[in-house]
Amino acid sequence: MTNGWVDIKNTDVILAMGGNAAENHPVGFKWFMEARRGRNAKLCVVDPRFTRTAAVADVYAPIRAGTDIAFLLGLIRYAIENKRYHEDYVKIHTNAPYVIGEKFDFNDGLFAGFDEGKGEYDKTLWGYEAGAKGGAYKVDPTLEDPRCVFQLLRKHVARYTPEVVEQVCGTPKDQFLKVAEIVTSTGNAARVGTITYALGWTQHSTGVQMIRAGAMLQLLLGNVGRPGGGVNAFRGHSNIQGATDTAGTFEILPGYLKTPTGPLTNLKEYYEGAIPTTLNKQAWASMNYWVNYPKFMVSLLKAQYGNAATKDNDFGYQWLPKVDGNYSWMYIFDDMYRGKATRAGGEEPGPEALITFGMNPVGLGPNSKKMVAALAKQKWMVVVENVETETAIFWKAPKEYEGPEPSQIPTEVFLLPAADFAEKDGTFTNSARWLQWKWKALDPPGQAKADQEILARLFLAVRDLYQKEGGALPEQLTNVSWSYTNPADPDLGEVLKEMSGKALADVHDPNDKTKVVKTAGQQLDGFGQLMDDGTTLCGNWLHSGVYTEAGNNAQRRSNADPTGLGMFHNWAFSWPANRRVMYNRASADANGKPWDPKRPGIQWNGQKWVGDVPDMKPDAPPGTYGAFIMLPEGVGRLFSAAFNDGPFPEHYEAVEAAVANPLHPNVTSNPAFKKFTSDKDVYGTKEEFPIVCTTYRLTEHFHYWTQHQHDGRLNELQPGFFIEIPEGLAKEKGIANGSQVKVISKRGQIQGMAMVTKRLYPLTVDGKPMWQIGFPIHWGFAGDPAHTGPLANTLTPSAMDPNTWTPEYKAFLVKLEKA
Repeated sequence: MTNGWVDIKNTDVILAMGGNAAENHPVGFKWFMEARRGRNAKLCVVDPRFTRTAAVADVYAPIRAGTDIAFLLGLIRYAIENKRYHEDYVKIHTNAPYVIGEKFDFNDGLFAGFDEGKGEYDKTLWGYEAGAKGGAYKVDPTLEDPRCVFQLLRKHVARYTPEVVEQVCGTPKDQFLKVAEIVTSTGNAARVGTITYALGWTQHSTGVQMIRAGAMLQLLLGNVGRPGGGVNAFRGHSNIQGATDTAGTFEILPGYLKTPTGPLTNLKEYYEGAIPTTLNKQAWASMNYWVNYPKFMVSLLKAQYGNAATKDNDFGYQWLPKVDGNYSWMYIFDDMYRGKATRAGGEEPGPEALITFGMNPVGLGPNSKKMVAALAKQKWMVVVENVETETAIFWKAPKEYEGPEPSQIPTEVFLLPAADFAEKDGTFTNSARWLQWKWKALDPPGQAKADQEILARLFLAVRDLYQKEGGALPEQLTNVSWSYTNPADPDLGEVLKEMSGKALADVHDPNDKTKVVKTAGQQLDGFGQLMDDGTTLCGNWLHSGVYTEAGNNAQRRSNADPTGLGMFHNWAFSWPANRRVMYNRASADANGKPWDPKRPGIQWNGQKWVGDVPDMKPDAPPGTYGAFIMLPEGVGRLFSAAFNDGPFPEHYEAVEAAVANPLHPNVTSNPAFKKFTSDKDVYGTKEEFPIVCTTYRLTEHFHYWTQHQHDGRLNELQPGFFIEIPEGLAKEKGIANGSQVKVISKRGQIQGMAMVTKRLYPLTVDGKPMWQIGFPIHWGFAGDPAHTGPLANTLTPSAMDPNTWTPEYKAFLVKLEKA
């Protein structure tokens, strides 16, 4: 989230796509209703189903699953052609004026530089044009140069007329135009709008570009950085944001630092690939805050290795694990199944053991049969969980999952019982980036232990083995700093202190070396005090400031709100730096005056920026630095070469395409998408599987847990698995409401009760009728036998977004039959 839950109350327009907040975030959804009551805000919902969110919307527009980019680019076109964009904002705070080099082009579905053999782009062809006389790049403040970003964007989206949006998305033209009129009403200083989304955008082979299209629309309308604006991601669980911040995926270290690769043998080489070159050296300069990367990295290494990390040994960088391939979890399971892994040096044996901690990969899929088959090839597996999940008993999977006979499975399974969320303290970092402390309610039952004790005991046991027996690079374990009061069960308050950061020696004011701002041993106030000489430690620079000398700021609970905008700066701690709205310099014009004086994010008072914690050097006058301090340009990117599948979004069909792409049938799906090719990885065609299918969640179920409630009280709210089928399709198939039906994809089939509904509209796509169906994800074969059901991901394909390797759960092809 660029903004936050409470901030939604400040908006004039909400565009809800890719998420059903009333169903999946019912407490947060109250801020939608506050905006409607307090500001008469308009709510537009674009979704394949008429959801609980749609039920209270001002405008609902149906859409074919997976076509959101076409809809969003249609909105961008509408804003540009009708001059309903915030021109002053666009010129000041985006790269719209920047001229792109002559090598960039787009033809028939492909951007310049595509290598068909590799399925990858040469992104060096997407660069800015160099400026004259040593300038960093060429700009056109008038936005008239045919190769400036604004004009290239205008040309790119010109194809996405309301008629084309209807042709691709199935959205009736009149409904699209109603949404367009309301959303683009915020393209000015007086009004502001927000976009909210969740996994309905994320889980596609074009998921990153969907989100990017939303961000581009918000930049064009001038809605980023402003109270009531932003691009607000609703995370699927209460601490998903915190997990992501703290190295939740293999390619990042805590604080989104880059995981080093094998060829980078020292910090100097590592920094060369990690720190971007400042581009903007004319007009407003870029702070390019990543120039502080060494401070973040060295402080992280000091937190990791303590006194063993010194300047002479590159602060222990040599001990930090390096990656030599793709270790995202879908690739791990493919390696497990194939028994071999592709690495930088070639093929090598695949993994033979797995620790799965609070994750249920057999349930999460995709392609559940492959998950079961992969686990059946391991020597051992440790499952750390509250309940006995499908993963823990994969060897008991019903025959339709096609696993080997249990007697033929060599995998030894250890199930470690873990404390539930109410049985341990610590922090949750919510979607709004708030680190909020939670207090333990009761002790875990039986032998169940808290996460930190399980991890600590494993670590200490493995370290002890290396200390006694040695091994390959034992320093990786033996030099890890583990100075907690109780090493076998660390206090999470101590851990949070370590993550927040402290001084290991006196820290001096950079502007006055005689002034000591922190003495050795003190907690730091924030990441601005981190050093790159080994005198500070910090486990996650983004969270720095959460635990200061004033105490544990995650425990703060003051509801004082001097701004009147719901910022609540003394309630918990919001990363970064307790800032409530990111990029808030963009909430003001070139002179530092708020676009809307009634909703000021920050403003220049003649000496400093006041309001929210400024996303800017606090005493830097307007015109000194650009608003987007983490980017080398200092401005938001309407055009970006950072993505693996194009500098602009483009509509591509799902990997299992329901139609040939109406815009470029020779390039139907994302040309850079990733998929696997084992005998388990099979993909359907529209001829065999003519129905579009999607998945979703229910308020009454918590992911895969509720089926484990043995007393059945929670299950009574949604007692069994069901399949939503539009009335017209049910009539066509002779399916009665409540009868049993089968849904079949290329990978398998599931059975459930038919729920015949008006909530799924008949669509016309590319001139032909098309049906969509959907079902919730919450069931599986583990748990209370009275409440088990099929795994939804039995049907989903092993296809991925090329930027994040997120599976395409939300759009795939099926056929429907009576059971």
